[in-house]
Amino acid sequence: MSMEENPACRSRRSFLQVSAAAAAVAVGYRIVTEPMLANAASVAYPKDAVLINANENPLGPCGVACGAINEVATQGGRYSDWMTTDLIKTFAAAEGLKPQYIRAFPGSSGPLHFSVLAFTSPAKSYVTADPGYEAGAHAAKIAGARVVNVPLTKTYSHDVRAMLAAAPDAGMFYICTPNNPTGTLTSHSDIEYLLANKPKDSILLVDEAYIHFSDASTALDLVKADRDIIVLRTFSKIYGMAGLRCGFAMARPDLLEKMGAFSGWSAMPITAVAAASASLKDPQLVPDRKHINTTIREATFEWLSANGYSFVPSQSNCFMLDTKRPGKDVIAAMAAQNVFIGRPWPVWPTHVRITVGTPSEMERFQTAFDHVMKNPSAALAPASPLPISRNLDGLHIPAGL
Repeated sequence: MSMEENPACRSRRSFLQVSAAAAAVAVGYRIVTEPMLANAASVAYPKDAVLINANENPLGPCGVACGAINEVATQGGRYSDWMTTDLIKTFAAAEGLKPQYIRAFPGSSGPLHFSVLAFTSPAKSYVTADPGYEAGAHAAKIAGARVVNVPLTKTYSHDVRAMLAAAPDAGMFYICTPNNPTGTLTSHSDIEYLLANKPKDSILLVDEAYIHFSDASTALDLVKADRDIIVLRTFSKIYGMAGLRCGFAMARPDLLEKMGAFSGWSAMPITAVAAASASLKDPQLVPDRKHINTTIREATFEWLSANGYSFVPSQSNCFMLDTKRPGKDVIAAMAAQNVFIGRPWPVWPTHVRITVGTPSEMERFQTAFDHVMKNPSAALAPASPLPISRNLDGLHIPAGL
């Protein structure tokens, strides 16, 4: 039988043609990530700088993850395929998913972009919240898709009804819950409503990068029910592995296959796989780190409220702070105090995003912010130390977390 007559060969040839077309679309653009948006990739920070600008976890990988990295480092000359399979099986067992519904990636930025490329086009719009995480919109522009920005509700959740009304031609709806940058939640019932009323050929992508910091319900039950949904998870946030790069996309196999046409094959970092596997097997890691983050965040909110500063209540490791004047000016003034805070969004130019850091980092944030807000004409002068907030005193962070 000739190659042209062999069905297996025809199938392989079709796959290669699709992959080549996908690659042609993807070539020439970079996957936009949080550090790129935060300018972390191009800034040389001074010594002892407070970095609360990129939603990183200052605790880093936990103790067992660091141990796993050390053990596997000597195998770094090998690809990690077999370890990645085991990682997927571990996660699948913990979440009650079928392994074929999960694909591992170096973080969640890649699958976000690949999904947008796969399901949007000049005829299929990309619909997102405003303010919301901007990376998907960059990919939508590469796909030639119309980007539809829909304001959040008065309670800072995604306005799913307005999203539906704004884009009857939608190819993808993007919901990040807790939302980046506000740290606010969109209910499971609203996610279900969007799925029930969306255009037939569109999909919903739910980004759960920050879900472990909150009490939110996951959307994985909708993946299990074979709905038109992709759910993303990452080890960059509560697990403290932003620099190691590990994440998951979870969906029906046919949706993963369509997305995979744009991603191709890439080896997972062997150290990231080892650290992620070890982290998943530590039952106290997530609750302990959630408690640490919540305690520091709420203490910061108490200080802000006591001093008359406005903010958006958050259930994540970041929040939006009202600066009452152009956020870019406050960012520059804070940088002069060696405290680097997050960016404003065009729709909210007088708000800046603050990442929740360690107790000492948030104490320095308080000192610098109070100085900048009370001395706008002298914002570039060194700050005088403020008394350390008692709300942040005495928080014990266990070794290994």
